[in-house]
Amino acid sequence: MEMKESEWKISLCWVKAHAGIMGNALADTLAKRAATNKNIPESYNKIPKSVVLKDLEEESVKKWQRKWTQTTKGRTTKEYFPDCQKD
Repeated sequence: MEMKESEWKISLCWVKAHAGIMGNALADTLAKRAATNKNIPESYNKIPKSVVLKDLEEESVKKWQRKWTQTTKGRTTKEYFPDCQKD
């Protein structure tokens, strides 16, 4: 709640391991320590894996569609497949 009230925005992204990215090793160490610490109370609502996967798929298709719409390549293919949405 504190972070929400402070209007924090958190984004997750993939970071290549062992690439010399500052703070990556420390973040990894802290994440492992937090994940194995039994004394930290859960402060989130559990969401079923199926819901997370569905949301990720929807967001991926939306991103793919935006890129497909913006590209100038594949004009002939776009005539047959204007949308990336699955039926």
